[in-house]
Amino acid sequence: MLKNSRNLRIEWGDCDPAGIVFFPRYFAMFDASTTALFERALGMTKFEFIKHYDFVGYPVVDTRARFLVPTRFGDDVVIETTISAIKRSSFSLEHRLLKNGELAVEGFETRVWVARDRDDPDKIKAKPIPHAVTDRLSRG
Repeated sequence: MLKNSRNLRIEWGDCDPAGIVFFPRYFAMFDASTTALFERALGMTKFEFIKHYDFVGYPVVDTRARFLVPTRFGDDVVIETTISAIKRSSFSLEHRLLKNGELAVEGFETRVWVARDRDDPDKIKAKPIPHAVTDRLSRG
């Protein structure tokens, strides 16, 4: 499956009063890493691929994380994001945040490909992931 890596510097605003990353910030970092993986796989920005594939997004329906090593303001980290499973309308990802090559945080997500419900446009519902997308995400 496709894997993407991105370098990131921990910013002051990511940290709590103890000077370590406030745990919800990791989920925001992982969200941006998911977008980076899709942009790399599809060769277009998120704005472009949402329009191109006529859907509204891929919300998280399950998530968890393991925090192993603290990260602090100014740390340079690498986030590796991998698609671990693709189903009809959902997919799972694994995120590995590395600090100096050491695993600091692991994140796990399941997301669902969704579109507006044709019967009720105020709602969203799962939609099959297009084959063109699954093909590109499946390439390693």
